[in-house]
Amino acid sequence: MTQAARALVHAFETGALKPQRAFFLRAELSPFRDVDAEQSFRPEYLRLKKAGWSVVPRIESGAYQLGQLLLTKHKEENFANIARAWSLLAEGGTLVCSGSNDDGAASLEKQAGKALGLDGQLSKFHCRVFWLTRADKNPPDYWRDLASLRPVGDGSWLSQPGIFSWDRIDDGSALLAAHLPDDLSGHVADFGCGWGYLARQILGRCPGIAKIDLIDAEHRAIEAAQANIADARASFHWLDLTQEAAPATYDAILCNPPFHAGRAAEPGLGQNVITAAARALRPGGVFYMVANRGLPYEPILKANFTSFATLADNNKFRVSRAIR
Repeated sequence: MTQAARALVHAFETGALKPQRAFFLRAELSPFRDVDAEQSFRPEYLRLKKAGWSVVPRIESGAYQLGQLLLTKHKEENFANIARAWSLLAEGGTLVCSGSNDDGAASLEKQAGKALGLDGQLSKFHCRVFWLTRADKNPPDYWRDLASLRPVGDGSWLSQPGIFSWDRIDDGSALLAAHLPDDLSGHVADFGCGWGYLARQILGRCPGIAKIDLIDAEHRAIEAAQANIADARASFHWLDLTQEAAPATYDAILCNPPFHAGRAAEPGLGQNVITAAARALRPGGVFYMVANRGLPYEPILKANFTSFATLADNNKFRVSRAIR
C-alpha cells in the first residue's frame, strides 16, 4: 500500500470521514472493500481482481455519495481525474483525494479548494488528504476537457493524460520510427503502443504488414490507439506483458519499453518486456527497440537473441535491432 493510500485509510480511521459505499479511482489494495474500484493500469487491475475486488478499467457513470481518488505525479492527470470524479458524485456527495507531498498534493489541494471549495484536510505519512462536497460549483473547463480524448500535437491524433508522452511524440519513439524499414511484413506487434504513434507510422508505409497487434498495460492508451488507428489490420489488447502471454507469435515486434514505476527508475520493467518479446517472436523474427542509452538492456538482448546491432545512437537514445 502506498503512503497516499495509507493516509486515505487514516482519514477514515480517525473519524474525520464516514465510510460508506464509494467509487475509488486509481484504486489499489487497501482495507476499503465496499467500493466500486477503477484501475486502468493492468498490473494493479489484476492485483485487485485476484483479491476479489469489484474493479473495471473505467467507471462510466454513477451518482455516488462518496468518491475516493489517489492522486498521481502528473498534474494534468489529477485535474482530469478530479473532473471525472466530480461527474460520478451525486449532488451533496463528497470527494476525498489523497496524494504525496512529493507529487505536488499540497499545490493541488489549493487549486481544488479555489475551484470547488474545500471542506477539510489532514496531513499524514508525508501526504495530503483533502475533501470537497459537490454543490453549486463545477471543475474548470480545462479540467473537464482533460477527462476525455482530445486533439493534441498537430491536431491529427487524440490522447488523454495518464498515457506516456500523452501530448507529444516522444524523442525516443521518433528516433525509432526514423530507423524502421519499409518492408516489415506478416504479423507485427507494438509492445507498449501508447496512443499508437509507431503503429500508425508503419501501417502508413509498410504494405506488407498483414496484421498488427497494439498492446499496452494502460487502458487509456488502448482507448487512444483505437481512436487514432482505423486500419483494419490493427487489433488492440490491454495486457501486462510481464505476466500475461502475447496474443500471437510475430514476425517483428516494435518496442519503446517502460522503465519507471511511479517516480523511481525500474530497468527491470524494460528487461521483462524484452524477455516477453523474445518469447513472442518466431525463430528469425526481428525485434526493434529504442531505449535510453544508459539502461542495462544489452545483457538481456545477448541472452535472448541470436544477434543484435545498434541502428542509431544520438547520445541520449539507442535504437537496436535483434534477431530471434
